[in-house]
This record gives sequence, structure tokens and C-alpha cells, in this order.
Amino acid sequence: MAKNNTPKAPSQRQLRVGEEIRHVLSEIFRNGDLYEAQLMNVSITVSEVRISPDLRNATAYVMPLGGQGPQDFLTLLNASAPQISHLVSKRIKMKFTPRLSFRMDNSFDVAFEIEQLIDKVKSENDED
Repeated sequence: MAKNNTPKAPSQRQLRVGEEIRHVLSEIFRNGDLYEAQLMNVSITVSEVRISPDLRNATAYVMPLGGQGPQDFLTLLNASAPQISHLVSKRIKMKFTPRLSFRMDNSFDVAFEIEQLIDKVKSENDED
């Protein structure tokens, strides 16, 4: 019998923990608690944190404010992940602090493309 490979929706616990970590990460970046010199003056937006079902791994989707930042922005963040994880563990009460990884959030680009397509369809319909 074939397995159903559709992705399972995150549980309430995963959503709650992810949102808590997102708030803590935003606070860390806003307060400048990070010791990486190249990231000191970069405003970082944390749009979402997805956490694994076992709460051991978390992926934070980030973007430098205005899309402007060092070329190796993600490399710097991922290299600083253990330090950031330590800062998170001080601010959140969990049995285990999830291992953090960072990825670029491209949802704003996708939303912009969708908006352009909608505007194009509207303008084509107006011409008819």
C-alpha cells in the first residue's frame, strides 16, 4: 500500500514555538546582541520560523531590511547560528533549544510577481 506523501500541517505547538522563536530572534537583531561585526548595522526582518515536529531544528526565514545587506548575509548568519541559538536559549524556556538555520525569505518577491500578473490580467480585461 502506497504512503501518502503530502506534507503534514504544523501542529499548534510547532506554530506557537516557531512564533516565540521569531519574536526572540527579532529582539536579538533589534537590540544588536549579535557580536558579528558585519551584521551590526544591518536591520534584519524575521518573517517566519518553521520548526520540525520534534522541535529540534528550526529554520528562520530572514531578509535584510530593504533587501540591502552584505553579499554573504546568509553565510554570516548561519556561521553565527550557534551564538544566536545560545542567545535564544537565554530568553526562551524549552527543554532543548532548536538548532537554527537561516534562509532568505523570497515571499515578498513572489507576492510582487503575483500582483504584477493580476494587474496585467486586469489591464487586458479593461482593453476588451
